Amino acid sequence: MNKDECEFVIYMIHACANKWGQSPSTVYKKLNESGCINNYLVQHYPILHTQGTGCIVEDIEIYLKTHDSKAVPKMRNR
Repeated sequence: MNKDECEFVIYMIHACANKWGQSPSTVYKKLNESGCINNYLVQHYPILHTQGTGCIVEDIEIYLKTHDSKAVPKMRNR
């Protein structure tokens, strides 16, 4: 993972943490254990970094639902 990809992953971890009302460390654990970081965010970085944050967070939620149902975030009520 290069510097740009690393910064992008960190940014997305914090974006998910904010939306889901969870700590960044909890989100990191979910994304890492499900393979989302390496198999989705880093692998598709060239395309993903051009999209909006909200769209990518939704894509991450779909990834978690399809790859690891135990990692699906419980979202806070707004």
